[in-house]
Amino acid sequence: VITSLWHRKAAGHDGQSFSVRDPLDIPPSPQGAPVMVQAGASDDGKDLAARTADVVFSAAQTLKEAKAFYDDLKGRLAAYGRQPDDVKIMPGVAPIVAATKAEAHAKYDALQELIPDDVGVALLSSYLSISDLRRYPIDGQLPELPESEGMKSRQALVIEQARRDGLSIRDLARYFAGARGHWRVVGTPAQIADELQARFEGGAADGFNVMPSWFPGELDAFATLVVPELQRRGLFRTDYEGRTLREHLGLKRPV
Repeated sequence: VITSLWHRKAAGHDGQSFSVRDPLDIPPSPQGAPVMVQAGASDDGKDLAARTADVVFSAAQTLKEAKAFYDDLKGRLAAYGRQPDDVKIMPGVAPIVAATKAEAHAKYDALQELIPDDVGVALLSSYLSISDLRRYPIDGQLPELPESEGMKSRQALVIEQARRDGLSIRDLARYFAGARGHWRVVGTPAQIADELQARFEGGAADGFNVMPSWFPGELDAFATLVVPELQRRGLFRTDYEGRTLREHLGLKRPV
């Protein structure tokens, strides 16, 4: 087998760290190739995703933001000879669910109170590439900030949310620490399912990366309360349809 492979196409690599001449004599995995996941919403990041990614992990606070990102990235695929279904866009969502709306909001408030201000502000500073936001009044507005040399898309998302919702540094730090800048949904199983369904059917997501606030409790709550509601609506599988992650995501097996 190795001989026939060698005559068909010699495999080799010369690099700084190693050189190799022989083809790899092991079979491919059942899914053909690992699932490549990309995160990053800059123009360079979206081009990289359109060229190489199978799944894109994104962040968006509003349906309008999520759909704009979705349409932009899907529109870039043709330039690389790819189809819209070749890439699954799965925004992050941090759900807080309970049997009633009041209980869900009480749970959310209790979790937010557990975030120390120093920790929240330090985390926010790091994501905004600011040396220390603690020199500003914590109950004041976010100051004007220079463009980040780090995660530019995440900085823009956080600043936009602060301006849009009129959040103080304390409020923004707690909100950001609780979900790392991702979409937060608080409510009953039906309310959360409504929000997920709106983005899925509205062309803003192919699925979601669920980010529970704590383990295992909030993950269990989502699985036992929200998933059955999605299944009743025909939006979530009732059994696995394949054996690999690639099959579960509805991605084609590479040739």
